[in-house]
Amino acid sequence: MNRFKKPVVWLVISLVLILIGSAAASQFNSSGGDVDVKRIYFDTPRGELSGLLYKPEGADQQPRPTLIATHGYLNSGEMQDAQAIEMSKRGYVVLALDQYDHGHSTGTMEKPVPFFSFWPHAIYDAVQYMYDQEYVLKDESGNGLIAVSGHSMGGFSSTHAVVLDEADFAESGVRKIFTSLTMGSDYQWLKMLGLSEEDINKAYGPRLSGKVAGQYDEFFFDAAAAGAGKPVVKKNYVGTEEGQGFLGNPENPEAGKVYEVDGGKRVIYQPNETHPWNHFSKESTGDAIGFYDMAFADYNDLVKVGETGQSWMFKEYASFIALIGFFMLFIPVILLLAKLPFFKSIYTTKTIPMNEPKTEASKLMRFLLIVFVSLFPALFFSSLYGGDVTGMRLLRQVSMIFIALSAIVYIYSLMKNNSKNTKTGSLLVLVLSVVQYVLLRSQEKFLETTPFFGAPTVNPIVYWALNVAVVMLMVTICYHYVAKKSEGATVANYGVKANVKTIAASLAAAILAAAIGFGILFAVDALFKVDFRLWTVAVKTFEVHHFIALLKYAPLFFVYYFIVGMSVNVNTAGEKYDGIKGYAISILHFVGGLALYLIYQYGLLFITGTAGYPGESLSSIIVIGLVPILMIAAIFNRYLFKVTGNVYVGAFINTLVMTMVTIANTTLYTIF
Repeated sequence: MNRFKKPVVWLVISLVLILIGSAAASQFNSSGGDVDVKRIYFDTPRGELSGLLYKPEGADQQPRPTLIATHGYLNSGEMQDAQAIEMSKRGYVVLALDQYDHGHSTGTMEKPVPFFSFWPHAIYDAVQYMYDQEYVLKDESGNGLIAVSGHSMGGFSSTHAVVLDEADFAESGVRKIFTSLTMGSDYQWLKMLGLSEEDINKAYGPRLSGKVAGQYDEFFFDAAAAGAGKPVVKKNYVGTEEGQGFLGNPENPEAGKVYEVDGGKRVIYQPNETHPWNHFSKESTGDAIGFYDMAFADYNDLVKVGETGQSWMFKEYASFIALIGFFMLFIPVILLLAKLPFFKSIYTTKTIPMNEPKTEASKLMRFLLIVFVSLFPALFFSSLYGGDVTGMRLLRQVSMIFIALSAIVYIYSLMKNNSKNTKTGSLLVLVLSVVQYVLLRSQEKFLETTPFFGAPTVNPIVYWALNVAVVMLMVTICYHYVAKKSEGATVANYGVKANVKTIAASLAAAILAAAIGFGILFAVDALFKVDFRLWTVAVKTFEVHHFIALLKYAPLFFVYYFIVGMSVNVNTAGEKYDGIKGYAISILHFVGGLALYLIYQYGLLFITGTAGYPGESLSSIIVIGLVPILMIAAIFNRYLFKVTGNVYVGAFINTLVMTMVTIANTTLYTIF
């Protein structure tokens, strides 16, 4: 009975955290109920757009100045919480927009180059819709009082919207966009559409236009660094030709100073921030508030101008409490399910702890193996994720060496009729080395965005994960046949020995637990219009096409979670690793090297002005979101292994939950 009470207590605590966190987040999100927040969908010529509409009390009776804010590549409209909350509580109507093929929006346009499909028209299509709504203010000439803002690719979409709006103005005499503020974007990708700096700067016309250009932005604001392939350096955008051109080429331009250009006004803000930091910054949010105060100063009878104080971060903190509750939920749910007749089969005989190394040599060998398996995922992350030529060439060369060496050992063992251990071990390593080489030669196919695998940022993560899994398995096999088998280790020691019923029950328990967890998420979304998140780590609702994508990606991610989980468990099975030490080693296996990667990358960037890997922009940002997810996966893996005696439950729940979290929070092209 005592065993049953504990998961019930955990379950209650997790549900309370979810309820309290979500209710509090909803209050901050809606400014204490003064703002109505709801998700809307609307059709466009290019598909269906969705977003969170923040409508202040009284907007239906008296139209308001309006802000359309959108996210960058990988994200969704919820990443614009700071602007959405701060401006809606000041009386603005706000649409936090999901761009095409992000979040809940779907693009049905042709996608010969998918990357250039989602952002060029997303904001302007939303402008067309919002302009027609009665709660959106227009001036006496019919011009829209609409501000557009976006981060990263959303910034490109916002700028392109201004270009499109100015072209329409030449024919209609009406401007629907009143002002624009971009964050984390320059003109780099707009030029790929055939626009010149002169074209873009001219399009701003009489509007107030601004840019937030973080000095440590990983991507933009230094064309020379980008051209050299090393963009992750400290920037000074106002000192560049492009930045000066935006400001009208003044003498000695200054960040934060407003310049009059072509009948309009321009300003560049330069916070000491990285690219993703813009989302979670009081400074950047304060710059945005001040910018809109300038833009809509003449409408202070409808919106609050000059009001200080920010409350968006409290919504983030509350959502974080709910996020903790969400991840806590799965353990007690699985333990309670295991009380039912069929699900009891998830329990197997507890893994027999392997003998601890007795000699100094064997202790050193295990220590070196732990260091290797912790560092390898990070050392070659940029190569496997981004296709660094030097790193990939090195990996292929090492793979060929392993193929040759294992083949030689295997042939020699056959000729000399050596022990079965030598024959089996060398043969397995040979097979895995060939698999690894084929994987390394197939990088372009794995990274390609296709109708079947339509998530361009998930594809390289899957590719990295599969390579890590193969290497981990090779290391485990070598360690087993060289050192552990002679000490009596068997398959039972690794937690993989189980019958079909156990595996089926483990999968069913994981599926049902995931369904319960995400079902609660959807209920929270319906009731409170919030999800579970902190900064870039987010668990959000999804559409049918995200679920279909889960079915495609899950088998590949299972290989990673199963093999890495087994590798971790076999090294932490003894009594010596009971308690916090075992969890620490597990987390070290999963993310130790990646954490060091971030420390090295950003430590050097902030100290010297040049990142440790100055050519790695996107991959380093991906790692920021990957580390906390894998830390949670490590805890799930460790705990469920200790409780059930096998790796299956942990591998299945990690696969389902973490894969859906990843897919729902990034780009997913569904229609080509």
